[in-house]
Amino acid sequence: MLSYNFQRILKARGVLRPHSYLIKNGFPDRLATRINQNNVKRMNLDTIERLCLLFKCTPNDLMEWIPDAPFQEDDSQPLKAIRQTNKVVDIIQTLNDVPIDKLADVETFIHETIKNK
Repeated sequence: MLSYNFQRILKARGVLRPHSYLIKNGFPDRLATRINQNNVKRMNLDTIERLCLLFKCTPNDLMEWIPDAPFQEDDSQPLKAIRQTNKVVDIIQTLNDVPIDKLADVETFIHETIKNK
C-alpha cells in the first residue's frame, strides 16, 4: 500500500517543530496538524509540489510503499524504488553526536558532496 511518510523528511531536514514550520511557510493549520501527525490519506498535486519545493525533495521522498503479501517477493515491481525502510535520518541528532573537533570535517564533506552532484 502506498502511504505518506512525512516524519522521515521532517527529521532529515532537521525540522524540530513541524506544525509551526509548516504554518510559517503558508500551510493551513489543519493540514499542518495532519502532516505533523502523519494522518494524510490524499493530497492535491499543488500541495505535494509546495512540500517538495519547501523540503527540496521529490514526491517519492514523501511516500513509502509497503507491499501487500502477494507482491512482497516481486523484485521486478517498479514501486520497489519508493519502498522505504524504517530507517529515518535524524540529522540534528547525528550532528549532535559528532565531536566538536570533527564538525569542520563533516561540513567540508557535505559541501564537497553537494558540489559533486
